[in-house]
Amino acid sequence: MIQQSQQGDAEAFRQLYRRYQAKVRSTLYQLCGQHQLDDLVQEVFFKVWKGLPKLRNHNFFATWLYRITWNVAQDARKQLGRSRQRIHQPSSALADNEGEMSLQLSRPEDSPDLLQLHYQDLVQQGLATLSFEHRTVLVLHDLEDLPQKTIAEVLNLPGGTIKSRLFYARRAMREFLQQQGVQDVF
Repeated sequence: MIQQSQQGDAEAFRQLYRRYQAKVRSTLYQLCGQHQLDDLVQEVFFKVWKGLPKLRNHNFFATWLYRITWNVAQDARKQLGRSRQRIHQPSSALADNEGEMSLQLSRPEDSPDLLQLHYQDLVQQGLATLSFEHRTVLVLHDLEDLPQKTIAEVLNLPGGTIKSRLFYARRAMREFLQQQGVQDVF
């Protein structure tokens, strides 16, 4: 499919889109929230379509796709930050708008009970307290199940940095959840 897409086969690209769009959407939602989610997904796949002819090794397609997704998410967050600065909102209003950037677990096929929904809400709140760098590593590793080596390639960072960020992100999440009364986490 990748090779056919590189040659301009629109049907092959549609198949790639169908295969990967849920993961891309989930990752973007967890990193950026609902705000402009459809536009961000479209931007990722537009960049994939434009960049496919330059992709040399088909074995790295998924890593390359996550890298594009991460770049789009990072650009969206920067743009949101700039637009907030232009509006000159007071800090309390900024905190209120963080609800816009709410996060969600990426396992929609699970049919959670009420307690599960409560825990998902707590995890969303906890993720929102993390820096973008720590949230990214935690989302990609623990929620999207990417290996640390792949995350290092996606983010273009050393493996040790990924391990460190994952450690500190998990610690911060653990502390947040314990403050909320959840025990025995991680």
